[in-house]
Amino acid sequence: MQKELILVLDPMCSWCWGFAPVIEELRNFFHEKYAFSLVLGGLRTKGEMPWDERSKVYLKEHWKQVTQRTGQVFSEDLFEKEFFDYDTYPACKAVITVRELFGMQSAFDYLHTIQEAFYTRSEDITKRENLTRLLHRSESDQSAFSTFFESDRAELLMEHDFAKARSMGANAFPSVVVIDEEGHMVCQKGYRSLQEMITLLEDLYA
Repeated sequence: MQKELILVLDPMCSWCWGFAPVIEELRNFFHEKYAFSLVLGGLRTKGEMPWDERSKVYLKEHWKQVTQRTGQVFSEDLFEKEFFDYDTYPACKAVITVRELFGMQSAFDYLHTIQEAFYTRSEDITKRENLTRLLHRSESDQSAFSTFFESDRAELLMEHDFAKARSMGANAFPSVVVIDEEGHMVCQKGYRSLQEMITLLEDLYA
């Protein structure tokens, strides 16, 4: 049994966007030692965050902290919108759809694509039509994506991911779950720099 590294994320979690470059470096650095997989967490449901000045100030401050810690870029054009429903479920379901239809590598690539669209260009990734367009695939693939996205199967898989995240103790995003050859599990919650993650992984199996 190969060691497994499970990344538990939400596409609309700002710390997950901050963690995106670390993920890619980890996958390059440890690709021979770990099987990498992606589980979606479900950060915020429809209507949970009122779109008002208070929430905008909260998000701006939060994003500023992420930039200061990680260097990742954010566009503030989102705050010009009169209304925005910060519902992360459609983006989660879209990544799960890509994972199911096109595989894990495509899911990682697509996750980064929609994160970048949302955080650097303020594109609305709560809308299925935008999630489909950002797939950057053929019309037939986009059609398959749209069909699966609307299916009961996609909803079931999404709920399964959320339950799996909870069962592993990954109740903060991002979380990194490491499982060794004997099935022993370690869950690291919250953002860590690349060097912190390398040190953690090397210390676990020194």
